[in-house]
Amino acid sequence: MNHDKRERYFDNKLSKAVKIKSSLKKIIGDFLREKDFVEISPVIISPETDPLRHATGKADFEYYDGKYQLTRSMILHKQIALLSLDKIFSFSPNVRLEPIELTETGKHLVQFTQLDLEIAEASREDLIGLGEELITHIISLVKEEHKQELNFFDRELNVPDAPFERIKYHHAYNKYGRIFEEVLSQKKEEPFWLIDIPSEDREFYDKEDPSRPGILKDMDMIYPEGYGEALSGGEREHEVDRIRNRLEEQDLDLDNFQKYLEIAEEGLPSSAGFGLGIERLTRYVCGLEDVKDTVLFPKEPGTVNL
Repeated sequence: MNHDKRERYFDNKLSKAVKIKSSLKKIIGDFLREKDFVEISPVIISPETDPLRHATGKADFEYYDGKYQLTRSMILHKQIALLSLDKIFSFSPNVRLEPIELTETGKHLVQFTQLDLEIAEASREDLIGLGEELITHIISLVKEEHKQELNFFDRELNVPDAPFERIKYHHAYNKYGRIFEEVLSQKKEEPFWLIDIPSEDREFYDKEDPSRPGILKDMDMIYPEGYGEALSGGEREHEVDRIRNRLEEQDLDLDNFQKYLEIAEEGLPSSAGFGLGIERLTRYVCGLEDVKDTVLFPKEPGTVNL
């Protein structure tokens, strides 16, 4: 392909962003392996996957006498994987058929890559500490190794100070309403945590705090400067009766989680983990307006792309 044709598809900004994204995955992988995490293969298709509470269409297909879905997240498989390994991670392709109105957010794609990690017998506090260490490590190394690219993007990154600020969901909601995450992300100059999320806002596998019914042992890390959610996670429900109760509370059909429930019946370890979007991380690091500018072949909501 000659230079003119190449520029039609891939400009210099995209090229540099993709190189940084590749470097970010190496930084993350090296960091986690040093902490004895084992990388597992992503699960691309499964008969059972994350149901998600927001309006996301299913991507499924029939195969012989069964039906597969494209993975919306690896959460169920991460819990099961801990029957074999204590600390796991994967760079998991996620497919979520998002509504067309999310095209304008600059942070949604139909297909994206998520760092998914899980630790057996871990707590939310353990994962908050790990998340802070990971983000500060990433930004420190990027500043050191990608000075030219950051200069190209005119991006000045600051290494945040840990521990990050923690903000309770209800306090934020009461002050700013439903758009509190957007407002706070615009106001803050360093990443912060959103904690004490109500159970009606999350999934059946998110663990309810036994001392505070209706409040989950979850957390979201939010980027500053208006870049929004960085990662989301927390402790998991692992007792089969609790899992069934949460499924029923959310009016989910237990038959759609039959294989998962059979394994939970035999026993799942307690665990905590999180998912971190690689394209959103790249967007934040590079200071880009739209997450599509981090992907060679972006799949945007409401469009059909190569």
